[in-house]
Amino acid sequence: DAREGESLSIENQKKMLSEYAERNGFRNCQYYVDDGFSGVNKNRPEYVRMLNDVENGLVGTVIVKDQSRLGRDHLETDKLMEIVFPAYDVRFIAVTDGVDSANGFNEMSGIKNYFNDFYARDTSKKIRAVFKAKGERGERVGTVIPYGYMKDAETKKLIPDPVTAPNVHKIFELCAEGKGTRAICRYLEEHKIETPGVYHYRTKGNKSKHPTLATPYMWDQSTVRDMLSNRIYCGDTVNFSTYSKSNKLKKRIKNDPENILIFENTHEAIVSRELFGLAQKHYEGRKRPDRQGDTDKYAGYLYCADCGARLYLHRGKSIKPENNYYQCGGYQTKGGRYCTIHSIKANQLDRLVLEAIKDTTDLANENPQEFYEIAMQDGRDEALKVKKESELRRDKVEMRINELDNIIQCLFEERAAGRMTPERYDKLAAGYEKEQRELEAELAELSKKVDNMNLQETCIKEFMDKARSNIGLNEVTPKLLNLFVTRIEVRERESRNSGCAIRIRYTFQPECL
Repeated sequence: DAREGESLSIENQKKMLSEYAERNGFRNCQYYVDDGFSGVNKNRPEYVRMLNDVENGLVGTVIVKDQSRLGRDHLETDKLMEIVFPAYDVRFIAVTDGVDSANGFNEMSGIKNYFNDFYARDTSKKIRAVFKAKGERGERVGTVIPYGYMKDAETKKLIPDPVTAPNVHKIFELCAEGKGTRAICRYLEEHKIETPGVYHYRTKGNKSKHPTLATPYMWDQSTVRDMLSNRIYCGDTVNFSTYSKSNKLKKRIKNDPENILIFENTHEAIVSRELFGLAQKHYEGRKRPDRQGDTDKYAGYLYCADCGARLYLHRGKSIKPENNYYQCGGYQTKGGRYCTIHSIKANQLDRLVLEAIKDTTDLANENPQEFYEIAMQDGRDEALKVKKESELRRDKVEMRINELDNIIQCLFEERAAGRMTPERYDKLAAGYEKEQRELEAELAELSKKVDNMNLQETCIKEFMDKARSNIGLNEVTPKLLNLFVTRIEVRERESRNSGCAIRIRYTFQPECL
């Protein structure tokens, strides 16, 4: 009931039980109070303590307001009343239900336990339905406020916490610079930034996030990793990412991607989409950091030109830093029959990438008109072909969707006229509706692809603006890759003595080209 301290329900129950105990001569009483816990939960702290005291012979009588206060799992409650309590000579009294084990149990006790269980199940079902409706409307259904946010007192929407939001932004910046989770945790500890659990305890006064007060600045790598993958920080609401199988099983299970709903721009973002995207880019490749805690800057960018597999960085104690090299992941896992080695030294890759980016940005700065014409022509024929094919397919899909509407309408008329059984109608309509949903999903993808074809000019202008503001490129950094590159492909050497060749896809080239 959001009341400070003990809830009103608990207060009233304690008064009732104390009066009953005093009236009936029960002395040396002790309360076991689980305020805010569901009766379905068998792991309630005080409930568990009571059972331990029963097993240790410390309890003579258990008194509750009614049987549902003992628990709402009818199997567990029946076991306690009929097996556990008698085994330890514990008397059980449910005041308002008129139950006293000293007088024996009747059949209604078991039925009441079942109905208490049924009530909990029915309530859970209704609450799930409410949360499902809220989630489908785009309202946030999570109860925990993420670190970095707070609730607005008037609108109840999430707004950045002025104290912790800068810490979240710094974590994403460090990741964008190529720092691994271990290095980020070390930075937070060195700068004495409290962990989310400790901050929550210090400001709210409760320990629900299990703060480690002895080491308030010792961040866990999993905490940082979860933050870096949480879309809530770029302003999105993600609903139904986990679920539970029933009201009795509290374990949360990861949901399938098709069942997760994402609503963009529902609240103020802490990090930009570009910064968030860069963090995800680093986690697409191998995440293992080096001894300094830095991750591979090419993770998520580097691919084999032949098989399309990622190239992975090879480094170790026996390998000198100047001899670190990348190798095709397809060759590593499947051998020479699948692909060839596609090996390239890390310092050689840096040199080739830096030269290519310099040449491209210099052209964009010194001869913007020439660069614009070359960039627009690059992949234009292929883009027009893809666009034409997509538009033709889109027209066919739209036509088929309209046909299905007419078919379903005709089926309904046949059923209404009595010329078709309801079962037959349901079976046919379900098949056509399923096809229609699949076609609508395909139509959305096709429309998105066609729209992407029109992005090329915008991408080129943005690339030219970034090129002008980044004059004097001296080193390949994660930030530099994020600004100018979307993909790097490494070709195989033509001979043992020949150099490696790479192909760079720049940010002015849309993904569909």
